[in-house]
Amino acid sequence: MGDMANNSVAYSSVKNAVKEANHGDFGVTLAELRSLMELRAADALHKIQECYGDVHGICTKLKTSPNEGLSGNPADIERREAVFGKNFIPPKKPKTFLQLVWEALQDVTLIILEIAAVVSLGLSFYQPPGGNESLCGSVNVGEEEEESEAGWIEGAAILLSVVCVVLVTAFNDWSKEKQFRGLQSRIEQEQKFTVIRGGQVIQIPVADIIVGDIAQVKYGDLLPADGILIQGNDLKIDESSLTGESDHVKKSLDRDPMLLSGKKQDGAVENRNKAKAQDGAAMEMQPLKSEDGGDGDEKDKKKANLPKKEKSVLQGKLTKLAVQIGKAGLLMSAITVIILVLYFVIDTFWVQKRPWLAECTPIYIQYFVKFFIIGVTVLVVAVPEGLPLAVTISLAYSVKKMMKDNNLVRHLDACETMGNATAICSDKTGTLTMNRMTVVQAYINEKHYKKIPEPEAIPEKTMAYLVTGISVNCAYTSKILPPEKEGGLPRHVGNKTECALLGLLLDLKRDYQDVRNEIPEEDLYKVYTFNSVRKSMSTVLKNSDGSFRIFSKGASEIVLKKCFKILSANGEPKVFRPRDRDDIVKTVIEPMASEGLRTICLAFRDFPAGEPEPEWDNENDIVTGLTCIAVVGIEDPVRPEVPDAIKKCQRAGITVRMVTGDNINTARAIALKCGILNPGEDFLCLEGKDFNRRIRNEKGEIEQERIDKIWPKLRVLARSSPTDKHTLVKGIIDSTVFDQRQVVAVTGDGTNDGPALKKADVGFAMGIAGTDVAKEASDIILTDDNFTSIVKAVMWGRNVYDSISKFLQFQLTVNVVAVIVAFTGACITQDSPLKAVQMLWVNLIMDTLASLALATEPPTEALLLRKPYGRNKPLISRTMMKNILGHAFYQLVVVFTLLFAGEKIFDIDSGRNAPLHAPPSEHYTIVFNTFVMMQLFNEINARKIHGERNVFEGIFNNAIFCSIVLGTFVVQIIIVQFGGKPFSCSELTIEQWLWSIFLGMGTLLWGQLISTIPTSRLKFLKEAGHGTQKEEIPEEELAEDVEEIDHAERELRRGQILWFRGLNRIQTQIRVVNAFRSSLYEGLEKPETRSSIHNFMTHPEFRIEDSEPHIPLIDDTDAEDDAPTKRNSSPPPSPNRNNNAVDSGIHLTTDKNKSATSSSPGSPLHSLETSL
Repeated sequence: MGDMANNSVAYSSVKNAVKEANHGDFGVTLAELRSLMELRAADALHKIQECYGDVHGICTKLKTSPNEGLSGNPADIERREAVFGKNFIPPKKPKTFLQLVWEALQDVTLIILEIAAVVSLGLSFYQPPGGNESLCGSVNVGEEEEESEAGWIEGAAILLSVVCVVLVTAFNDWSKEKQFRGLQSRIEQEQKFTVIRGGQVIQIPVADIIVGDIAQVKYGDLLPADGILIQGNDLKIDESSLTGESDHVKKSLDRDPMLLSGKKQDGAVENRNKAKAQDGAAMEMQPLKSEDGGDGDEKDKKKANLPKKEKSVLQGKLTKLAVQIGKAGLLMSAITVIILVLYFVIDTFWVQKRPWLAECTPIYIQYFVKFFIIGVTVLVVAVPEGLPLAVTISLAYSVKKMMKDNNLVRHLDACETMGNATAICSDKTGTLTMNRMTVVQAYINEKHYKKIPEPEAIPEKTMAYLVTGISVNCAYTSKILPPEKEGGLPRHVGNKTECALLGLLLDLKRDYQDVRNEIPEEDLYKVYTFNSVRKSMSTVLKNSDGSFRIFSKGASEIVLKKCFKILSANGEPKVFRPRDRDDIVKTVIEPMASEGLRTICLAFRDFPAGEPEPEWDNENDIVTGLTCIAVVGIEDPVRPEVPDAIKKCQRAGITVRMVTGDNINTARAIALKCGILNPGEDFLCLEGKDFNRRIRNEKGEIEQERIDKIWPKLRVLARSSPTDKHTLVKGIIDSTVFDQRQVVAVTGDGTNDGPALKKADVGFAMGIAGTDVAKEASDIILTDDNFTSIVKAVMWGRNVYDSISKFLQFQLTVNVVAVIVAFTGACITQDSPLKAVQMLWVNLIMDTLASLALATEPPTEALLLRKPYGRNKPLISRTMMKNILGHAFYQLVVVFTLLFAGEKIFDIDSGRNAPLHAPPSEHYTIVFNTFVMMQLFNEINARKIHGERNVFEGIFNNAIFCSIVLGTFVVQIIIVQFGGKPFSCSELTIEQWLWSIFLGMGTLLWGQLISTIPTSRLKFLKEAGHGTQKEEIPEEELAEDVEEIDHAERELRRGQILWFRGLNRIQTQIRVVNAFRSSLYEGLEKPETRSSIHNFMTHPEFRIEDSEPHIPLIDDTDAEDDAPTKRNSSPPPSPNRNNNAVDSGIHLTTDKNKSATSSSPGSPLHSLETSL
């Protein structure tokens, strides 16, 4: 975290196999380095002394300087990379386009179509021998040659449509994967580490670290490569991921200088190698190659993490619906074929009493084939293969557009789930606030300034103390750099709180850099770094006359307790009694705290030259008897756009809750500023401690009923641990208080948010401030860390849902009409009025193009004015059902009128009862044309699904829609006028065209009529398209690596196999955990806390913070905002109400007890930990 001196580290790094013989002119080979890194502690030391003398010997052999680092010239770097390899693991090969095509072909509806097409093609090439006897029934032989040539068109057209669908799907998957890889490489490039090159401290991407680099490790860093310590103080490293050793390993030059890069293992949520540089450390790192092809650091685990194929709720509903429609279609087509065959057989052999002649067989077969093709056509039209396409297009389109709104979607379905969100649990720091701490109030020289005072108002003496104290007693890694972009804010590097103090100096027109140049870091005599027990940081300076001065800063309550003097109005120290201290607490600190400020006290103490040198290790005697310089109030200001965004969420029926590690006063103040709490409303603000007390029973187990009593009113959860966050999210999701299951979105940026992000329906991770673990666990990454982007995500999510519904409404109308027309037409006239190729045109254009047109409607603000749909709201609402049936009725009336009376109306030849190979008739062309026109205009009707009147509203915002409608119209003209034989069309006159268009436009008028009928009157309308109920699928079945489970399949197997697999896995885990527990926590745990598998389920995260140490945090927001420090933001809440600067109560547990305290949440020790 950078609260301590910098620590340099030399890296000698290798990950990829490199020819070992070629070790250039370095004094050490790859193999030697590798074998060296396999040793631990004493063995390693022995080996180093034996082979290299000491660490500096290795530096010399690697041609690097412990102080200056590598020269950094490109030739040298290239040579090192050639000899030792690069510091990264090659990613897994992406799926090829062909593999994706093959996957897309697995769709059931497509397979049916392919079979039908192949049969149709095969039959079209089958030439029956002779058989033109007039005996074989009414066969018009004249056209036979022409027709058999055109016969293949049908099959080819079907295949073509299949190819289109497959290519579009595969292309979508492919571009999604490509986007995802781009994102991965972006995240990886963002992972930087501090190294020294040419005497300059620079940050380089982890992959650029090479063998021989000297790196600086600071507090909370993740080691990106293996290395050897050069210099450091009080360095502790968590090697649990490599050795399983849960305690921190102390690293020092004389005991154990070997530092290993973290290997991420599955199992625990977070065990990366944290370099806990308790003070600083400098080390030489040798990232090495291990036998299994790379000792990866954090990012290597990314390689396998391409998004899992999950069927989302929406896709579940759609698959179910498509299967139902498909079954109905199959039934209809079977009946059609049977009726046609029976009619033909009875008519030919019964009524006309013809004998079955052997030479006529081929002709009869042709008839039967024609009937089969009509049947297939009915099926083709009935099966809405546009559905999967519509979903894919809609999601892909949304995902692309969401990138512009700073939402980087990692799992496609998150986008649509977001539309149903009913609750958002948001982190405070960095999401609601700007994550830029600034000093806004100060108490200096006995005066409380509500704004930063003018420099002139502060006496010179006080100013000198202030400037030196802040400059020296902040980690030198914390600095304020000029903005990257013109007009941007200055960049804060390092610890946020320290940057706020440095910012105060800049506001006072003083420069901290001058002081730091005067007193470089090496000259600091002793540094007591910040940690959660001390709650303060102190630095000792040795003056030229032999006297010492110590500067201290920290949580105001703690530092003030140690102050015996205070600087008075003229800058001279005066006595500071406990009574004065209580006054300051009441008049300064509490008012600041109530406004949500965190208070920090700055103080100093002098040790005169004559006295013997103090015992520096006895910290309590040193940091006491201080003189208070100032108390400052720091706040993280609320982002200006947040209150608005939160209002929008509340209007849209989404509850925003704030879950933070900060104390309750700051949290409440910020919640009020954001509008999460409004004055006069009856809502709960709880601390993690209270929350835990209220939701657990006497045995310490979490009870759902207790959570249900709390969560509906809970708005702010302060001082919460990662486990609390996870518990809250799980509690809300599992709750049955309302009839709709809650859909919860969670935002988080720290490693500690991992479990909650995974548990939530949609996890948002911060793109800028977020740690890798948070990004891994999330579904959507907010690239600008901004809450308004979440509102955009909700808008897009709802839009996806609506787009699919619009498409369905349109699609089903076409299907109903086409199927009924084909069916009745076939039964009455032995021939479908809409020919197979025409049907396919209707199908292809209406399906594929309509899905494009309707699925790409841009979202409008109006989407945020309605309440969210529930998880199990059907896709097709009553209103939509009304529209579908209403329009179908109109269209059927028109089509049948034309079919049976068209020849009289237009005064043309009837097309009915045409012989087998008759030329296309004008009559049927008019039917077809009118049918298409009605679909075109109905497409405009389908733009609104909630019964709105104005269907044209915003139509020009969607260029795709307009161009598709026009395009379809143009193509229709071409087909009718020039389609001829293949499309069974004959040219129409202008008058006939105008009638077709007029009848088509009738659907718009009819739509107005339909929308006047109130849906509430039509009780008989059923909804359709409910999802597979979540409850039917056991939670554990959705295990991590379960391959795609198709809902249709799920209908059959209900995931029994998976359930057993999950059960086995859990049992194994329990065995492992128990084995560990029994050795670790003898007698610490009540037996019942782990009695059953389900109980085990309630703590899926295995108490993440247990294995983590309690980490020093200067301030509580760092608990949320500073990436690697996220390990443990859950120390027991402190007893003191307004200790806004205190991260937690003082930990009295000793280290031995540490492993004990972290037993399961249900164990008695857990409560003991809190009560300490």
